[in-house]
Amino acid sequence: MEERVVLVDESGHEIGLMGKQEAHEKGLLHKAISIIIYNSEGEMMIQQRAYSKYHWAGIWSNSCCSHPRENESYSAAAHRRLYEELGFQTILTEEFSFIYKAYDEPSGMTEHEFDTVFTGVYDGDMNLNADEVEAIEWIQVSDLLTDIDENPAKYSFWFKIILEELKQKNKL
Repeated sequence: MEERVVLVDESGHEIGLMGKQEAHEKGLLHKAISIIIYNSEGEMMIQQRAYSKYHWAGIWSNSCCSHPRENESYSAAAHRRLYEELGFQTILTEEFSFIYKAYDEPSGMTEHEFDTVFTGVYDGDMNLNADEVEAIEWIQVSDLLTDIDENPAKYSFWFKIILEELKQKNKL
């Protein structure tokens, strides 16, 4: 059975449920979570999305992202997906929420998300889910920002917004 996403209005109020793929085909606004993980050296973990994903395949992005399920809080979804994608748990702090809309030309899908961003620190072992994650890399934030300036198409639309917001909040 296909996973469903929680549709919301621009204020974040729930208005219904829809299959994940259909919501992305129609570009309807729905709940999402994004996670940024640092290590104790201050490096940020970035993730290359698996090439088998039906949209945004192979693109580099934040450490982990997904969607809350029906009756699941943003925080619970963040902890669940961190374990499902990367195979670990850590303390996460909610940072901010924002809305974005981006079209993925290769797949014809549109991300239109009310995205809540979390950060955390982790230094231990991981168990990457190959269905979700092609690769991870630990990178200094200054090197990441330079690479984004030089290769913007390599990175997800939402990740660039998150980084800009973190920069404006003096959290990078």
